[in-house]
Amino acid sequence: MLDFSPVHNGQLTTKQLVERENVSPADLPKLTNEMIDRMLSLIADCDDADVTFVPSDPEAHDTYAENPDEVDLAWTLGHVIVHTTASAEESAFLAAELARGVKWRGGRARYEIPWQNVTTIQQCRERLQESRRMRLASLDMWSRPPHLENTYEPRAGLTHNCISRFVAGLVHDDSHLKQIENIVAQARAARVTM
Repeated sequence: MLDFSPVHNGQLTTKQLVERENVSPADLPKLTNEMIDRMLSLIADCDDADVTFVPSDPEAHDTYAENPDEVDLAWTLGHVIVHTTASAEESAFLAAELARGVKWRGGRARYEIPWQNVTTIQQCRERLQESRRMRLASLDMWSRPPHLENTYEPRAGLTHNCISRFVAGLVHDDSHLKQIENIVAQARAARVTM
């Protein structure tokens, strides 16, 4: 997997990382599979109780929560899985538009299934596999060659082309790996004390 820490710590933008590492469209399926496989490995030994286990997370704060009661709610494993996959799928579909030469029109291209409905480990695994399928399928929509010159600036100082937009979804996935590990560790510890 790529080392995304330079993006997380603000040393590089995603576009700069992609350029430094010489990431090409041909690399994106491999990077996608590595990320999904990593998440699946993190939940490999989980059971249904782990999916709805509410971990201790004193830093929980979701500024985008639609329900005010959920702003400081610690996320369950099911919540993290649906959140991170929805964000990466959004990046993949925005990247496909850029790759085809479509000018960015603003707004979001995101759908997140209700996390409250994800209560089994099988649902988590299926969500990850579905996300893999959708992300990989989005790459088949890219023009050959893709319009790498087609960029947009979602916020000041942050520019994306199709490759960096796709990789931004992987960066977001990566930002939740430690959270997944922590939830799984807490759930396992709770199982032992029960």
